[in-house]
Amino acid sequence: MQLDTQLPDTLGSSGRDEATDLDPTSGRVSKVGGKTNSTSLNKNIKFWVILGALAVTGLLTAIEATFTSTALPSILVDLGGGDLFIWVINGYFLAMTSLQPLYGQLSNVFGRRWPMIIATAIYTFGSGICGGANNIGMLIAGRVLQGIGAAGINVLMEIIICDLVPMRERGTYLAIIFGVIALGTALGPLFGGLIVQHSSWRWIFYLNLPIGGLALVLLYLFLNVNYIKEMTLSTRLAMIDWFGNVIFVLSVCSILISLSWAGSIYEWSSFHVLVPLIVGLAGLGAFLVFEGSRFVSQPTMPLRLLSNRTSATAYALTFMHSNTGLWALYFLPLYFQGVLDASPSRSGIQLLPSILVIIPAAASGGIVMSKLGRYRPIHHASYALMVVGYGLFTLLDENSSTGAWVGYQVVVSLGSGLIIPTLLPAVMASLPEADTALAAGTWSFLRSFGMTWGTAIPAAIFDNRFSQLAYQITNATVREELIGRQAYSHATAAFRDMLQEPSRRQFITVLDESLRRIWQIAIGFAGFGFLLAFIEKEVPLREELDTQFGIAGEDKKTSIETGDGGTAEKNTGE
Repeated sequence: MQLDTQLPDTLGSSGRDEATDLDPTSGRVSKVGGKTNSTSLNKNIKFWVILGALAVTGLLTAIEATFTSTALPSILVDLGGGDLFIWVINGYFLAMTSLQPLYGQLSNVFGRRWPMIIATAIYTFGSGICGGANNIGMLIAGRVLQGIGAAGINVLMEIIICDLVPMRERGTYLAIIFGVIALGTALGPLFGGLIVQHSSWRWIFYLNLPIGGLALVLLYLFLNVNYIKEMTLSTRLAMIDWFGNVIFVLSVCSILISLSWAGSIYEWSSFHVLVPLIVGLAGLGAFLVFEGSRFVSQPTMPLRLLSNRTSATAYALTFMHSNTGLWALYFLPLYFQGVLDASPSRSGIQLLPSILVIIPAAASGGIVMSKLGRYRPIHHASYALMVVGYGLFTLLDENSSTGAWVGYQVVVSLGSGLIIPTLLPAVMASLPEADTALAAGTWSFLRSFGMTWGTAIPAAIFDNRFSQLAYQITNATVREELIGRQAYSHATAAFRDMLQEPSRRQFITVLDESLRRIWQIAIGFAGFGFLLAFIEKEVPLREELDTQFGIAGEDKKTSIETGDGGTAEKNTGE
Protein backbone atom coordinates (compact mmCIF):
# COMPACT_ATOMS: atom_id res chain seq x y z
CA MET A 1 0.00 0.00 0.00
CA GLN A 2 1.49 3.31 -1.07
CA LEU A 3 1.37 6.28 1.26
CA ASP A 4 2.39 9.88 0.79
CA THR A 5 5.55 9.09 2.77
CA GLN A 6 7.06 8.24 -0.60
CA LEU A 7 6.04 11.45 -2.31
CA PRO A 8 8.28 14.45 -2.82
CA ASP A 9 5.78 16.84 -1.24
CA THR A 10 6.18 15.20 2.16
CA LEU A 11 8.46 16.87 4.64
CA GLY A 12 10.37 14.92 7.20
CA SER A 13 9.07 11.51 6.16
CA SER A 14 10.73 8.31 7.08
CA GLY A 15 10.53 6.94 3.57
CA ARG A 16 8.58 3.88 4.67
CA ASP A 17 5.94 2.71 2.28
CA GLU A 18 4.16 0.12 4.38
CA ALA A 19 1.20 0.87 6.62
CA THR A 20 1.27 -1.84 9.24
CA ASP A 21 0.11 -2.00 12.84
CA LEU A 22 0.15 1.40 14.46
CA ASP A 23 0.80 3.14 17.71
CA PRO A 24 -2.68 3.85 19.11
CA THR A 25 -2.13 7.55 19.72
CA SER A 26 0.97 8.78 18.02
CA GLY A 27 0.19 7.24 14.68
CA ARG A 28 3.73 5.94 14.19
CA VAL A 29 3.96 3.06 11.80
CA SER A 30 5.34 -0.10 13.36
CA LYS A 31 5.82 -3.53 11.86
CA VAL A 32 4.39 -6.73 13.20
CA GLY A 33 6.15 -9.61 11.60
CA GLY A 34 7.02 -7.35 8.66
CA LYS A 35 3.55 -7.80 7.23
CA THR A 36 0.78 -5.32 6.56
CA ASN A 37 -2.46 -6.17 8.31
CA SER A 38 -5.24 -5.33 5.84
CA THR A 39 -8.90 -6.12 6.21
CA SER A 40 -11.96 -5.59 4.10
CA LEU A 41 -15.40 -5.49 5.61
CA ASN A 42 -18.28 -7.27 3.94
CA LYS A 43 -21.20 -4.86 3.75
CA ASN A 44 -23.67 -7.10 5.53
CA ILE A 45 -26.71 -6.18 7.60
CA LYS A 46 -24.49 -5.18 10.53
CA PHE A 47 -22.66 -2.66 8.36
CA TRP A 48 -25.89 -1.04 7.21
CA VAL A 49 -27.35 -0.94 10.71
CA ILE A 50 -24.22 0.83 11.94
CA LEU A 51 -24.44 3.26 9.03
CA GLY A 52 -28.10 3.86 9.86
CA ALA A 53 -27.27 4.48 13.52
CA LEU A 54 -24.62 7.00 12.52
CA ALA A 55 -27.09 8.72 10.20
CA VAL A 56 -29.67 8.93 12.99
CA THR A 57 -27.19 10.51 15.40
CA GLY A 58 -26.02 12.90 12.68
CA LEU A 59 -29.61 13.91 11.94
CA LEU A 60 -30.16 14.42 15.67
CA THR A 61 -27.39 17.00 16.02
CA ALA A 62 -28.00 18.67 12.65
CA ILE A 63 -31.66 19.43 13.30
CA GLU A 64 -30.95 20.66 16.82
CA ALA A 65 -28.19 23.00 15.67
CA THR A 66 -30.72 25.07 13.69
CA PHE A 67 -33.96 24.29 15.58
CA THR A 68 -33.20 26.99 18.11
CA SER A 69 -32.95 29.85 15.59
CA THR A 70 -36.72 29.95 15.06
CA ALA A 71 -37.72 28.88 18.57
CA LEU A 72 -35.48 31.21 20.59
CA PRO A 73 -37.90 34.17 20.75
CA SER A 74 -40.63 31.94 22.23
CA ILE A 75 -38.15 30.38 24.65
CA LEU A 76 -37.05 33.80 25.90
CA VAL A 77 -40.65 34.92 26.42
CA ASP A 78 -41.15 31.88 28.66
CA LEU A 79 -37.82 31.80 30.52
CA GLY A 80 -36.59 35.39 30.31
CA GLY A 81 -32.84 35.88 30.42
CA GLY A 82 -32.28 39.22 28.73
CA ASP A 83 -28.78 39.50 27.30
CA LEU A 84 -27.98 35.91 28.25
CA PHE A 85 -29.96 34.70 25.24
CA ILE A 86 -26.81 34.69 23.08
CA TRP A 87 -25.31 31.93 25.24
CA VAL A 88 -28.16 29.59 24.33
CA ILE A 89 -26.57 29.50 20.88
CA ASN A 90 -22.94 30.20 21.76
CA GLY A 91 -22.78 27.64 24.57
CA TYR A 92 -23.59 24.89 22.09
CA PHE A 93 -21.16 25.98 19.39
CA LEU A 94 -18.29 26.77 21.76
CA ALA A 95 -18.41 23.28 23.27
CA MET A 96 -18.95 21.52 19.95
CA THR A 97 -16.15 23.28 18.07
CA SER A 98 -13.46 23.28 20.74
CA LEU A 99 -13.74 19.64 21.86
CA GLN A 100 -13.62 17.85 18.51
CA PRO A 101 -9.83 17.22 18.40
CA LEU A 102 -9.96 15.82 21.95
CA TYR A 103 -12.56 13.27 20.89
CA GLY A 104 -10.27 12.20 18.06
CA GLN A 105 -7.53 11.38 20.55
CA LEU A 106 -9.95 9.73 22.99
CA SER A 107 -11.14 7.39 20.24
CA ASN A 108 -7.56 6.26 19.66
CA VAL A 109 -6.99 5.55 23.33
CA PHE A 110 -10.38 4.09 24.34
CA GLY A 111 -11.62 2.81 20.98
CA ARG A 112 -14.52 4.13 18.95
CA ARG A 113 -17.46 2.42 20.60
CA TRP A 114 -17.64 3.87 24.09
CA PRO A 115 -16.70 7.46 23.20
CA MET A 116 -19.49 7.39 20.58
CA ILE A 117 -22.04 5.90 22.98
CA ILE A 118 -21.08 8.31 25.77
CA ALA A 119 -21.18 11.33 23.43
CA THR A 120 -24.67 10.33 22.24
CA ALA A 121 -25.79 9.81 25.85
CA ILE A 122 -24.45 13.23 26.89
CA TYR A 123 -26.24 14.84 23.98
CA THR A 124 -29.52 13.11 24.80
CA PHE A 125 -29.20 13.97 28.51
CA GLY A 126 -28.52 17.60 27.61
CA SER A 127 -31.67 17.59 25.48
CA GLY A 128 -33.69 16.44 28.48
CA ILE A 129 -32.25 19.24 30.62
CA CYS A 130 -33.11 21.80 27.92
CA GLY A 131 -36.66 20.51 27.63
CA GLY A 132 -37.20 20.66 31.38
CA ALA A 133 -35.43 24.00 31.91
CA ASN A 134 -37.25 26.43 34.21
CA ASN A 135 -34.73 29.26 33.87
CA ILE A 136 -32.23 30.52 31.32
CA GLY A 137 -29.22 29.20 33.26
CA MET A 138 -30.55 25.64 33.17
CA LEU A 139 -31.23 25.97 29.44
CA ILE A 140 -27.69 27.19 28.77
CA ALA A 141 -26.25 24.31 30.84
CA GLY A 142 -28.27 21.85 28.77
CA ARG A 143 -27.10 23.45 25.54
CA VAL A 144 -23.46 23.17 26.65
CA LEU A 145 -24.01 19.47 27.35
CA GLN A 146 -25.57 19.10 23.91
CA GLY A 147 -22.48 20.75 22.42
CA ILE A 148 -20.15 18.40 24.31
CA GLY A 149 -22.07 15.43 22.95
CA ALA A 150 -22.32 16.85 19.43
CA ALA A 151 -18.54 17.32 19.30
CA GLY A 152 -18.01 13.61 19.79
CA ILE A 153 -20.84 12.56 17.49
CA ASN A 154 -19.60 14.71 14.60
CA VAL A 155 -16.01 13.48 14.82
CA LEU A 156 -16.70 9.83 15.54
CA MET A 157 -19.21 9.45 12.71
CA GLU A 158 -16.43 10.29 10.28
CA ILE A 159 -13.83 8.17 12.06
CA ILE A 160 -16.09 5.11 12.16
CA ILE A 161 -16.89 5.43 8.44
CA CYS A 162 -13.14 5.52 7.79
CA ASP A 163 -12.74 2.36 9.89
CA LEU A 164 -15.46 0.53 7.97
CA VAL A 165 -14.58 1.13 4.32
CA PRO A 166 -11.38 1.62 2.31
CA MET A 167 -10.40 5.16 1.43
CA ARG A 168 -11.51 4.98 -2.19
CA GLU A 169 -15.05 4.02 -1.14
CA ARG A 170 -15.37 6.54 1.68
CA GLY A 171 -16.72 9.34 -0.45
CA THR A 172 -19.92 7.41 -1.17
CA TYR A 173 -20.68 6.65 2.48
CA LEU A 174 -19.54 10.04 3.77
CA ALA A 175 -21.95 11.54 1.22
CA ILE A 176 -24.79 9.58 2.84
CA ILE A 177 -23.92 10.89 6.29
CA PHE A 178 -23.30 14.47 5.16
CA GLY A 179 -26.46 14.39 3.04
CA VAL A 180 -28.50 13.47 6.10
CA ILE A 181 -26.76 16.22 8.08
CA ALA A 182 -27.49 18.77 5.33
CA LEU A 183 -31.13 17.69 5.30
CA GLY A 184 -31.37 18.03 9.08
CA THR A 185 -29.74 21.45 9.01
CA ALA A 186 -32.23 22.59 6.38
CA LEU A 187 -35.29 21.15 8.12
CA GLY A 188 -34.34 22.39 11.60
CA PRO A 189 -35.77 25.92 11.31
CA LEU A 190 -38.93 24.62 9.61
CA PHE A 191 -39.60 21.98 12.27
CA GLY A 192 -38.73 24.43 15.03
CA GLY A 193 -41.24 26.94 13.71
CA LEU A 194 -43.97 24.31 13.34
CA ILE A 195 -43.43 22.95 16.85
CA VAL A 196 -43.51 26.42 18.42
CA GLN A 197 -46.61 27.33 16.41
CA HIS A 198 -48.61 24.20 17.25
CA SER A 199 -47.16 23.03 20.57
CA SER A 200 -44.61 23.97 23.25
CA TRP A 201 -40.99 24.86 22.47
CA ARG A 202 -39.99 22.18 24.99
CA TRP A 203 -40.87 19.48 22.46
CA ILE A 204 -38.01 20.71 20.30
CA PHE A 205 -35.74 19.15 22.90
CA TYR A 206 -37.98 16.34 24.16
CA LEU A 207 -38.21 14.83 20.66
CA ASN A 208 -34.49 14.14 20.89
CA LEU A 209 -35.06 11.69 23.73
CA PRO A 210 -36.69 8.84 21.74
CA ILE A 211 -34.42 9.50 18.74
CA GLY A 212 -31.34 9.55 20.96
CA GLY A 213 -32.58 6.46 22.78
CA LEU A 214 -32.96 4.58 19.49
CA ALA A 215 -29.47 5.64 18.42
CA LEU A 216 -28.02 4.46 21.74
CA VAL A 217 -29.67 1.04 21.43
CA LEU A 218 -28.41 0.57 17.87
CA LEU A 219 -24.90 1.71 18.76
CA TYR A 220 -24.74 -0.52 21.83
CA LEU A 221 -25.98 -3.61 20.02
CA PHE A 222 -24.15 -3.28 16.71
CA LEU A 223 -21.10 -1.02 17.10
CA ASN A 224 -18.77 -3.77 18.30
CA VAL A 225 -15.35 -2.77 17.07
CA ASN A 226 -11.75 -3.68 17.81
CA TYR A 227 -9.78 -1.76 20.38
CA ILE A 228 -6.64 -2.13 22.47
CA LYS A 229 -7.57 -4.10 25.56
CA GLU A 230 -4.35 -4.89 27.41
CA MET A 231 -3.75 -1.43 28.83
CA THR A 232 -4.50 -0.03 32.27
CA LEU A 233 -6.70 3.01 32.75
CA SER A 234 -3.75 5.01 34.07
CA THR A 235 -1.76 4.19 30.93
CA ARG A 236 -4.66 5.30 28.75
CA LEU A 237 -5.14 8.55 30.65
CA ALA A 238 -1.43 9.28 30.43
CA MET A 239 -1.71 9.14 26.63
CA ILE A 240 -4.10 12.10 26.52
CA ASP A 241 -2.61 15.50 25.72
CA TRP A 242 -4.38 17.22 28.61
CA PHE A 243 -2.34 20.42 28.71
CA GLY A 244 -2.46 20.86 24.95
CA ASN A 245 -6.22 20.41 24.95
CA VAL A 246 -6.65 23.02 27.68
CA ILE A 247 -4.66 25.54 25.63
CA PHE A 248 -6.65 24.66 22.54
CA VAL A 249 -10.11 24.84 24.13
CA LEU A 250 -9.42 28.18 25.83
CA SER A 251 -7.96 29.66 22.64
CA VAL A 252 -10.83 28.53 20.43
CA CYS A 253 -13.42 29.74 22.93
CA SER A 254 -11.73 33.14 23.05
CA ILE A 255 -11.86 33.44 19.25
CA LEU A 256 -15.47 32.26 19.00
CA ILE A 257 -16.62 34.65 21.72
CA SER A 258 -14.95 37.49 19.82
CA LEU A 259 -16.64 36.51 16.56
CA SER A 260 -20.04 36.16 18.21
CA TRP A 261 -19.75 39.68 19.63
CA ALA A 262 -18.31 41.29 16.49
CA GLY A 263 -20.91 43.28 14.60
CA SER A 264 -23.88 42.09 16.66
CA ILE A 265 -23.01 43.53 20.09
CA TYR A 266 -19.77 45.50 19.60
CA GLU A 267 -18.02 47.10 16.65
CA TRP A 268 -15.19 45.12 15.08
CA SER A 269 -12.81 47.85 16.23
CA SER A 270 -13.95 47.53 19.87
CA PHE A 271 -11.49 46.16 22.41
CA HIS A 272 -14.23 43.72 23.44
CA VAL A 273 -13.76 42.08 20.05
CA LEU A 274 -10.07 42.65 19.35
CA VAL A 275 -8.65 41.53 22.72
CA PRO A 276 -10.23 38.03 22.82
CA LEU A 277 -9.57 37.61 19.09
CA ILE A 278 -5.86 38.43 19.42
CA VAL A 279 -5.50 36.39 22.62
CA GLY A 280 -7.22 33.42 20.99
CA LEU A 281 -5.12 33.53 17.83
CA ALA A 282 -1.95 33.85 19.91
CA GLY A 283 -3.14 30.90 21.98
CA LEU A 284 -3.59 28.77 18.86
CA GLY A 285 -0.06 29.67 17.82
CA ALA A 286 1.22 28.65 21.25
CA PHE A 287 -0.77 25.42 20.99
CA LEU A 288 0.88 24.48 17.69
CA VAL A 289 4.32 25.27 19.12
CA PHE A 290 3.55 23.08 22.13
CA GLU A 291 2.27 20.24 19.94
CA GLY A 292 5.58 20.18 18.08
CA SER A 293 7.74 20.39 21.19
CA ARG A 294 9.47 17.65 23.17
CA PHE A 295 7.13 18.32 26.11
CA VAL A 296 4.26 16.36 24.57
CA SER A 297 4.70 12.75 23.54
CA GLN A 298 1.16 12.14 22.28
CA PRO A 299 -0.08 15.38 20.69
CA THR A 300 -3.75 15.94 19.92
CA MET A 301 -2.89 17.72 16.69
CA PRO A 302 0.57 16.45 15.65
CA LEU A 303 2.31 18.71 13.18
CA ARG A 304 2.89 15.76 10.86
CA LEU A 305 -0.75 16.15 9.83
CA LEU A 306 0.34 19.36 8.11
CA SER A 307 3.76 18.14 7.02
CA ASN A 308 2.91 17.63 3.37
CA ARG A 309 1.25 19.88 0.86
CA THR A 310 -1.61 17.50 0.11
CA SER A 311 -3.09 17.21 3.59
CA ALA A 312 -2.27 20.84 4.44
CA THR A 313 -4.00 22.07 1.29
CA ALA A 314 -7.02 19.83 1.88
CA TYR A 315 -7.35 21.28 5.37
CA ALA A 316 -7.20 24.80 3.91
CA LEU A 317 -9.82 23.89 1.30
CA THR A 318 -12.05 22.56 4.08
CA PHE A 319 -11.84 25.84 5.97
CA MET A 320 -12.50 27.84 2.79
CA HIS A 321 -15.46 25.68 1.80
CA SER A 322 -17.17 25.71 5.19
CA ASN A 323 -16.68 29.49 5.22
CA THR A 324 -17.98 30.47 1.78
CA GLY A 325 -20.61 27.73 1.66
CA LEU A 326 -22.76 29.54 4.24
CA TRP A 327 -22.81 32.98 2.65
CA ALA A 328 -25.73 32.21 0.35
CA LEU A 329 -27.77 30.45 3.05
CA TYR A 330 -27.49 33.39 5.45
CA PHE A 331 -27.84 36.33 3.06
CA LEU A 332 -30.14 35.20 0.25
CA PRO A 333 -33.13 35.50 2.65
CA LEU A 334 -32.30 39.21 2.93
CA TYR A 335 -32.55 39.50 -0.84
CA PHE A 336 -35.84 37.60 -0.95
CA GLN A 337 -37.45 39.57 1.88
CA GLY A 338 -35.93 43.02 1.58
CA VAL A 339 -35.58 43.27 -2.20
CA LEU A 340 -38.26 40.92 -3.59
CA ASP A 341 -40.76 41.64 -0.78
CA ALA A 342 -41.22 37.99 0.24
CA SER A 343 -42.59 36.94 3.62
CA PRO A 344 -40.31 34.96 5.98
CA SER A 345 -42.11 31.71 5.17
CA ARG A 346 -41.98 32.37 1.43
CA SER A 347 -38.27 33.23 1.61
CA GLY A 348 -37.72 29.83 3.19
CA ILE A 349 -39.39 28.21 0.20
CA GLN A 350 -37.36 30.38 -2.18
CA LEU A 351 -34.19 29.10 -0.51
CA LEU A 352 -35.10 25.46 -1.19
CA PRO A 353 -33.04 25.22 -4.42
CA SER A 354 -29.90 25.89 -2.35
CA ILE A 355 -30.84 23.23 0.17
CA LEU A 356 -32.24 20.49 -2.03
CA VAL A 357 -29.44 20.54 -4.60
CA ILE A 358 -26.67 20.10 -2.02
CA ILE A 359 -27.79 16.56 -1.11
CA PRO A 360 -27.70 14.96 -4.60
CA ALA A 361 -24.61 17.01 -5.40
CA ALA A 362 -22.79 15.56 -2.37
CA ALA A 363 -23.89 12.05 -3.34
CA SER A 364 -22.63 12.62 -6.89
CA GLY A 365 -19.28 13.91 -5.65
CA GLY A 366 -18.78 10.85 -3.45
CA ILE A 367 -19.73 8.41 -6.20
CA VAL A 368 -17.50 10.10 -8.79
CA MET A 369 -14.53 10.07 -6.40
CA SER A 370 -15.07 6.38 -5.64
CA LYS A 371 -15.30 5.52 -9.34
CA LEU A 372 -12.33 7.59 -10.50
CA GLY A 373 -10.18 7.33 -7.40
CA ARG A 374 -9.42 11.05 -7.77
CA TYR A 375 -10.43 14.10 -5.76
CA ARG A 376 -8.57 17.08 -7.25
CA PRO A 377 -10.77 17.43 -10.39
CA ILE A 378 -13.81 17.51 -8.11
CA HIS A 379 -12.24 20.26 -6.00
CA HIS A 380 -11.51 22.34 -9.10
CA ALA A 381 -15.01 21.80 -10.48
CA SER A 382 -16.62 22.67 -7.15
CA TYR A 383 -14.80 25.93 -6.66
CA ALA A 384 -15.22 26.86 -10.33
CA LEU A 385 -18.99 26.40 -9.99
CA MET A 386 -18.99 28.55 -6.86
CA VAL A 387 -17.05 31.29 -8.66
CA VAL A 388 -19.57 31.25 -11.52
CA GLY A 389 -22.55 31.02 -9.18
CA TYR A 390 -21.52 33.90 -6.95
CA GLY A 391 -20.74 35.88 -10.09
CA LEU A 392 -24.31 35.27 -11.23
CA PHE A 393 -25.58 36.39 -7.81
CA THR A 394 -24.15 39.86 -8.52
CA LEU A 395 -26.75 40.17 -11.32
CA LEU A 396 -29.69 39.77 -8.93
CA ASP A 397 -31.91 42.80 -8.39
CA GLU A 398 -35.55 43.67 -7.86
CA ASN A 399 -36.41 42.77 -11.45
CA SER A 400 -34.74 39.33 -11.54
CA SER A 401 -36.98 36.50 -12.69
CA THR A 402 -37.80 33.38 -10.72
CA GLY A 403 -35.76 31.34 -13.18
CA ALA A 404 -32.74 33.54 -12.50
CA TRP A 405 -32.64 33.26 -8.72
CA VAL A 406 -33.50 29.55 -8.84
CA GLY A 407 -30.88 28.76 -11.49
CA TYR A 408 -28.16 30.80 -9.80
CA GLN A 409 -28.74 28.94 -6.52
CA VAL A 410 -28.46 25.61 -8.32
CA VAL A 411 -25.02 26.54 -9.65
CA VAL A 412 -23.68 27.59 -6.23
CA SER A 413 -25.19 24.58 -4.47
CA LEU A 414 -23.77 22.16 -7.03
CA GLY A 415 -20.33 23.56 -6.34
CA SER A 416 -20.82 23.56 -2.59
CA GLY A 417 -22.23 20.03 -2.52
CA LEU A 418 -19.88 18.17 -4.86
CA ILE A 419 -16.84 18.79 -2.70
CA ILE A 420 -18.35 17.83 0.68
CA PRO A 421 -17.55 14.07 0.77
CA THR A 422 -14.18 14.46 -0.97
CA LEU A 423 -12.33 16.71 1.46
CA LEU A 424 -11.71 14.25 4.30
CA PRO A 425 -10.40 11.51 1.96
CA ALA A 426 -8.10 14.12 0.41
CA VAL A 427 -6.73 14.95 3.86
CA MET A 428 -6.12 11.28 4.68
CA ALA A 429 -4.80 10.16 1.30
CA SER A 430 -1.29 11.32 2.18
CA LEU A 431 -1.39 10.14 5.81
CA PRO A 432 -1.09 6.64 7.31
CA GLU A 433 -4.31 5.01 8.49
CA ALA A 434 -3.07 5.29 12.07
CA ASP A 435 -3.65 9.03 11.87
CA THR A 436 -7.32 8.61 10.95
CA ALA A 437 -8.77 9.73 14.29
CA LEU A 438 -6.40 12.65 14.84
CA ALA A 439 -6.76 13.80 11.23
CA ALA A 440 -10.56 13.56 11.39
CA GLY A 441 -10.67 15.48 14.67
CA THR A 442 -8.59 18.28 13.16
CA TRP A 443 -10.68 18.25 9.99
CA SER A 444 -13.97 18.46 11.93
CA PHE A 445 -12.64 21.37 13.96
CA LEU A 446 -11.57 23.30 10.86
CA ARG A 447 -14.96 22.66 9.27
CA SER A 448 -16.81 24.03 12.31
CA PHE A 449 -14.31 26.85 12.75
CA GLY A 450 -14.77 27.85 9.11
CA MET A 451 -18.54 27.97 9.56
CA THR A 452 -18.10 30.46 12.38
CA TRP A 453 -16.04 32.75 10.16
CA GLY A 454 -18.59 32.10 7.41
CA THR A 455 -21.16 34.12 9.31
CA ALA A 456 -18.85 36.77 10.79
CA ILE A 457 -17.06 37.78 7.55
CA PRO A 458 -20.09 38.39 5.29
CA ALA A 459 -21.92 40.11 8.16
CA ALA A 460 -19.02 42.54 8.54
CA ILE A 461 -18.93 43.11 4.76
CA PHE A 462 -22.67 43.76 4.68
CA ASP A 463 -22.67 46.17 7.63
CA ASN A 464 -19.68 48.08 6.31
CA ARG A 465 -21.09 48.46 2.80
CA PHE A 466 -24.54 49.44 4.05
CA SER A 467 -23.02 52.13 6.25
CA GLN A 468 -21.03 53.45 3.28
CA LEU A 469 -24.16 53.74 1.13
CA ALA A 470 -26.62 54.83 3.83
CA TYR A 471 -26.22 58.49 2.81
CA GLN A 472 -28.44 57.66 -0.19
CA ILE A 473 -31.40 57.30 2.21
CA THR A 474 -32.46 60.92 2.53
CA ASN A 475 -34.85 60.48 5.46
CA ALA A 476 -32.63 60.94 8.51
CA THR A 477 -34.96 59.01 10.82
CA VAL A 478 -34.99 55.95 8.56
CA ARG A 479 -31.25 56.19 8.02
CA GLU A 480 -30.49 56.29 11.74
CA GLU A 481 -32.71 53.27 12.28
CA LEU A 482 -30.69 51.23 9.78
CA ILE A 483 -27.07 52.11 10.45
CA GLY A 484 -25.03 50.78 13.37
CA ARG A 485 -25.44 47.07 12.58
CA GLN A 486 -29.24 47.31 12.38
CA ALA A 487 -29.71 46.78 8.64
CA TYR A 488 -29.70 42.96 8.80
CA SER A 489 -32.59 42.76 11.25
CA HIS A 490 -34.57 45.35 9.25
CA ALA A 491 -34.15 43.65 5.87
CA THR A 492 -37.70 42.32 5.90
CA ALA A 493 -40.77 42.76 3.77
CA ALA A 494 -42.63 44.18 6.79
CA PHE A 495 -40.09 46.97 7.28
CA ARG A 496 -39.86 47.67 3.55
CA ASP A 497 -43.65 47.97 3.21
CA MET A 498 -43.78 50.34 6.17
CA LEU A 499 -41.57 52.87 4.38
CA GLN A 500 -42.92 55.65 2.20
CA GLU A 501 -41.45 56.68 -1.11
CA PRO A 502 -38.73 57.70 -1.82
CA SER A 503 -37.31 56.01 1.31
CA ARG A 504 -38.58 52.60 0.19
CA ARG A 505 -36.84 52.82 -3.17
CA GLN A 506 -33.64 54.11 -1.55
CA PHE A 507 -33.67 51.32 1.04
CA ILE A 508 -34.08 48.64 -1.65
CA THR A 509 -31.23 50.13 -3.69
CA VAL A 510 -28.83 50.31 -0.74
CA LEU A 511 -29.76 46.81 0.42
CA ASP A 512 -29.28 45.37 -3.06
CA GLU A 513 -25.88 47.03 -3.46
CA SER A 514 -24.76 45.86 -0.01
CA LEU A 515 -25.65 42.26 -0.86
CA ARG A 516 -23.87 42.61 -4.20
CA ARG A 517 -20.65 43.46 -2.35
CA ILE A 518 -20.95 40.19 -0.41
CA TRP A 519 -21.25 38.21 -3.64
CA GLN A 520 -18.31 40.06 -5.19
CA ILE A 521 -16.03 39.17 -2.28
CA ALA A 522 -17.38 35.61 -2.29
CA ILE A 523 -16.08 35.32 -5.86
CA GLY A 524 -12.61 36.14 -4.54
CA PHE A 525 -12.82 33.57 -1.75
CA ALA A 526 -14.05 30.84 -4.10
CA GLY A 527 -11.44 31.82 -6.68
CA PHE A 528 -8.73 31.48 -4.06
CA GLY A 529 -10.01 27.98 -3.28
CA PHE A 530 -9.88 27.10 -6.99
CA LEU A 531 -6.23 28.20 -7.19
CA LEU A 532 -5.40 26.48 -3.91
CA ALA A 533 -6.53 23.14 -5.33
CA PHE A 534 -3.61 23.26 -7.80
CA ILE A 535 -1.23 22.81 -4.85
CA GLU A 536 -2.77 19.45 -3.95
CA LYS A 537 -1.05 16.31 -5.09
CA GLU A 538 -3.30 13.63 -6.58
CA VAL A 539 -2.43 10.80 -4.20
CA PRO A 540 -3.92 7.41 -5.23
CA LEU A 541 -6.75 6.48 -2.89
CA ARG A 542 -6.07 3.21 -1.10
CA GLU A 543 -8.39 0.35 -2.00
CA GLU A 544 -7.53 -1.80 1.04
CA LEU A 545 -8.86 -1.28 4.53
CA ASP A 546 -5.98 -1.19 7.01
CA THR A 547 -7.20 -0.38 10.49
CA GLN A 548 -6.96 -1.53 14.08
CA PHE A 549 -10.47 -0.40 14.84
CA GLY A 550 -12.64 -2.29 12.36
CA ILE A 551 -15.65 -4.46 13.09
CA ALA A 552 -14.91 -7.06 15.77
CA GLY A 553 -14.20 -10.49 14.35
CA GLU A 554 -12.56 -9.28 11.15
CA ASP A 555 -9.15 -9.93 12.70
CA LYS A 556 -8.57 -12.19 15.65
CA LYS A 557 -5.56 -10.81 17.45
CA THR A 558 -2.63 -8.59 16.62
CA SER A 559 0.24 -7.24 18.68
CA ILE A 560 0.35 -3.46 18.97
CA GLU A 561 2.92 -1.04 20.29
CA THR A 562 1.70 0.87 23.36
CA GLY A 563 4.18 3.69 23.00
CA ASP A 564 6.19 2.78 26.08
CA GLY A 565 8.25 0.08 24.43
CA GLY A 566 5.83 -2.70 25.30
CA THR A 567 3.05 -4.34 23.37
CA ALA A 568 -0.61 -4.96 23.89
CA GLU A 569 -3.06 -7.31 22.29
CA LYS A 570 -5.89 -5.96 20.20
CA ASN A 571 -9.23 -7.27 21.43
CA THR A 572 -11.63 -8.55 18.82
CA GLY A 573 -14.60 -6.78 20.27
CA GLU A 574 -15.94 -4.41 22.86
